[in-house]
Amino acid sequence: MTRSELVAQLAARFPLLVLKDTSLAVSALLDAMSGALAQGHRIEIRGFGSFSVNCRRPRVGRNPKSGEEVLVQEKYVPHFKPGKALREQVNR
Repeated sequence: MTRSELVAQLAARFPLLVLKDTSLAVSALLDAMSGALAQGHRIEIRGFGSFSVNCRRPRVGRNPKSGEEVLVQEKYVPHFKPGKALREQVNR
């Protein structure tokens, strides 16, 4: 599902909301979540799952074209862990 599909589905489900307002609400929610993750916070949505940031340690990788060793810097990546209710719903 894309962002525009989510906005359209929410607007259809809640007819009192204008499509533009729904789009702003979705954008605000995603911006707030992105900002919280960027600050290193953990986000937990009960029944859905949790978002956190994992640190990948530096390592030595290889350039696939030349086979030359390359140092890959430490980086932080977002991580999602589904909640029990979501796992059960998906596995039905």
